[in-house]
Formats: sequence, C-alpha cells, structure tokens
Amino acid sequence: MWTRIKHSVQSVLTGKSQRSAIQVMAEPKAVNSQEAIARLREFGYGFTEDGKLHKIDPATGEPGEEPFVFQISEDAEVNREHYAKLANQIPEIVYELLEKNGLQKTYLPLDMPIERSTFVFTQPQPISKSKKLLVLINGSGYVLAGQWARKLIINNSLDHGTQLPYIKRAQQLGYDILVTNTNDNAREIKGKLKPIKGLDTAFRHASYVWENVVIPSNPENVAIVAHSFGASIARNLTENYTDFFKEKVFAIALTDGTIGSPPASCKQYFIDVACNWASSNEPLDTDLRREQTRDSFRRVSAGHPEHEWSSYSAMESIFKFFEDKYEQRVGTKDTSSNT
Repeated sequence: MWTRIKHSVQSVLTGKSQRSAIQVMAEPKAVNSQEAIARLREFGYGFTEDGKLHKIDPATGEPGEEPFVFQISEDAEVNREHYAKLANQIPEIVYELLEKNGLQKTYLPLDMPIERSTFVFTQPQPISKSKKLLVLINGSGYVLAGQWARKLIINNSLDHGTQLPYIKRAQQLGYDILVTNTNDNAREIKGKLKPIKGLDTAFRHASYVWENVVIPSNPENVAIVAHSFGASIARNLTENYTDFFKEKVFAIALTDGTIGSPPASCKQYFIDVACNWASSNEPLDTDLRREQTRDSFRRVSAGHPEHEWSSYSAMESIFKFFEDKYEQRVGTKDTSSNT
C-alpha cells in the first residue's frame, strides 16, 4: 500500500545528497509528504512497502532489512536530536496517507487564512447528518493528526503507530470519520511562533471542533476513541456538552487514558458509555477494577504492558465494544418508538 508514495517521489530521491547530517538536522519541518520522504532518505531511511522504517540498502537504493537504530553516537543528546529531527518528517507522510484513504482537511478557525490555521481531517468533507460518526483524539506531546505513537511508527510500522487501522475498520462498518489535531496549536508568522486563535491549547482545539464541526453536522450517533491525555479531553467535552453527549454519544473508548474519576455532573452516563483499555500484562479485556471501585466506569486490559501499544493492541476489542453499544442504542430507540 505504500508503493505509490514511494514511487511518487522517485525523482526527488534520485541520487545521494551531499549535505552533512548537521545540515539536514538543522532544516525546518517538511512542508509535504514528498519533501518528508526525501529528508528521511538523507537520514539514510525509508518506509518499506509494508510501512516499516528501515535503513536504505546501499546496493539497491531502497529500504532494506535493517530497522531504525536510535543510537548513532556515544553522546545521548546527539541521539535524541537525531531521533527528533527524523520524527519531524512523520506528520506529512501520515497526512498524505489519510488523504489516500479518503479523508480531507477542514481548516480551523473557519474565518482565518490557511497560513494561520490548523486543520482536522474528515470523511466526508464536510461531515453532515452522519448515521455513525467516529471521532479520534490523540494524546499529548508531539503526535499530530492521524498518529497514536511516533515510537511505534519509527520502531515498528505505520500500522502500529497511526490511526489508519481504526479508519479502515470504521469505513468498513459504515462510520463517517473525524480525526482531531489537538497538539497543533501555533504557527510561525514572520519568524515568531504565534498561537492559533481560539485553538491555542488541546482543550480549546477540541471545544472549537465540537462547537463548529461536530454539533453543526447533527450526527445521529457518535463514538469516540481517545488515547492517553486524549481521555482528559474527552472527559472535558462530556462535561461541557453533556446534553449533546447524552443524546448522541453512545460509546467512549479510552486507550490507557489519563482521566481519574468520571465527571461528577454526568457520572452515571459516563459509567454507562465509557471503557478504558489500560496497559497491563493481563490478557486483553481482563477487568482491572478493584472491588471497591466496581461502581466506576470499566477499566480493562489493553493486552499489552506498554502505554504506546494500547490503541493498537485493543482495537479489535474496541470495535466489538462499539458494535455492542450501537446495537443496544438502536434497540433502545426501537423499543421507545413502539411504546
């Protein structure tokens, strides 16, 4: 599936760059996928056809069998900087993959020039009266739209670390899709980093998206997947838009979510619709709640002990949870209409 991207930049990637590693590392972020792939090659890496980041084989000029190596120096700071500069190329590659899979950008805020805006991805664009809408909320830090974990993208594969498996499964099940971008909060204007108006924090980004994209689209049914700090964002949305949530949101899946207790203003509703798949050595779906917290919302094993893996490892269970909750919701609606 990655062949087209690789071939689309063949002319850019022809020949070996003569620039030093320091020059490459000092460059700003790539502005599109083609430039990002070219810069990865300057680092000596490329994505294989199955989405793994491997070293370029000098004999073939293509990604070979050797995976990414973090340690390139005895100096820990050099290693971290190299990793960060390489990881900076990931967002544009993921954006193109989202677009390849049918999603399109919506620039926000709605009244701002593109160069001063952030964006989300939706399918369709614009979303309107979705029968089922899936909203994906990433965690904090450096991950941007379409990513769960850079660590997994770099060390395992694009499928492991991006939201693409969720998007493809949702498409198969008839969902419209909204991919948020809660960490994209500023733009460089005339050499200075300026906050994006009304979307300058993760919470404000999510609230703006809810008020200006989700609610006006009037979906019938909504499901949410939120990873790590994204769980706190989902909780905040539930508190701020409680009436909408109670009417429309039938399931909230958290993957190793940082959340604490359910929101006090709608505790029972949250308990009914939410489940947290937490990192654990226990088998997938093992109940992790202690006896004294059985009245809280569900907390089960994600089937993997590492935080970054929770979204990938719990996906099958999450979609079963969604389908069960959706069937309950439809059944309840049918019962109500016949009484």
